[in-house]
Amino acid sequence: MGQGSSKPPPSSTQHVFTSDSPVNFSPDLINALQASPETDSTRSKDLELHIQRRVHSELARLEAEHTKRLDALKEQISAAPDSTTESVHPDARTPDQSSSSGGPDHKAAAEGDKMRDLGRQSVQKEIDMLQEKLKRRRIKEEVVKDKAVEKARSEVINCLRLNDRRPLDCWREVETFKEEVGRLEKDFLEKVML
Repeated sequence: MGQGSSKPPPSSTQHVFTSDSPVNFSPDLINALQASPETDSTRSKDLELHIQRRVHSELARLEAEHTKRLDALKEQISAAPDSTTESVHPDARTPDQSSSSGGPDHKAAAEGDKMRDLGRQSVQKEIDMLQEKLKRRRIKEEVVKDKAVEKARSEVINCLRLNDRRPLDCWREVETFKEEVGRLEKDFLEKVML
């Protein structure tokens, strides 16, 4: 049990099939099969190459499709009226925009420009608020240094120096250090979350 292999050893490349009834093959078929250079490994390689070609062609097709979509979107964006020129130079208006009876298209365009400007302003305000919060949260290194953490750290270092061959004897000092660091992290999080 367990001494023999689970697969029979490959004895030869010929396969022998036994049948209850006689099977006759034409000599042409037998000669064609024996003369064929194709083997299982060449068939599997051909299949793998075929799959790789199909995958490559599909990827090329998808890439071309995405490139076409990207070009169409770029064209749409470049064709859209640019509202930055109006916001930079509010006095430089075209005659159509200055008329009061510009029609529904001009009113919709003006509303869209106002919405874009409002969007920019709100984003800028939000950016300013986040910058203010970051300035308030900055903590200098002198404040971060804690005497209890430094003491626990030095005790761990001293213990490890004394027990250089047996570092597991310093588990008490390591636990004390972990507790102090945890306390410091907790204090820091409380400051940040407020």
